[in-house]
Amino acid sequence: MTNSAPIKDVAHKDIRRDLLMIAEMVAPQSRLLDVGCGDGSLLEYLAHEKQVDGRGIEIRQSGVNACVARGLSVIQGDADTDLPDYPDAAFDYVVLSLTLQATRNPRKVLHEMLRIGRRAIVSFPNFAYWRVRLQLMFGGRMPMTAALDDPWYETQNIHLCTIQDFDELCARDGFIVEQRIAVDGHGNRNGWKLQGAAANWFGAQAVYVLHRR
Repeated sequence: MTNSAPIKDVAHKDIRRDLLMIAEMVAPQSRLLDVGCGDGSLLEYLAHEKQVDGRGIEIRQSGVNACVARGLSVIQGDADTDLPDYPDAAFDYVVLSLTLQATRNPRKVLHEMLRIGRRAIVSFPNFAYWRVRLQLMFGGRMPMTAALDDPWYETQNIHLCTIQDFDELCARDGFIVEQRIAVDGHGNRNGWKLQGAAANWFGAQAVYVLHRR
């Protein structure tokens, strides 16, 4: 998993910048499932700021405990094995934040997200980011950045991809890209649109909103 530096939102809670961007994409009073919800900071923010009816799945018991302490409805579960238990169109949004690359079958997870949710919001670190390329080219070692902050022998990331890879998967599987955001190494939104070679070079992370045809 990866982490971005937290900031203080208007409610004076610690929340990552990329999670605030995801929150902007969610309609008020909607139903949402946060897969890999961590300590529940996004769910708490959405409940407070947008009156979202949120649920969560978190694989780590410590994360579940933190969510329960916040009064959130979160269960312990695994994105790879537990999403098939949810009925079709049970949620307006299903969120997977900086977790896709840690799943065993990311393609299957995406299909399940778009089966149980009308829209999927997905963020992931971009392995084609220019700092990653330079570290590989000149250092000859597995790169570490703000979005990829664990050494290779400790990382949970097993399916890293690039923005171009993800675009090609969406096209292949018929996912409609409703919105895309490139996020720089500090978790800030980049000024250009998320498209073409520029985004693949300069986006440290990507955030997508998807739906089916």
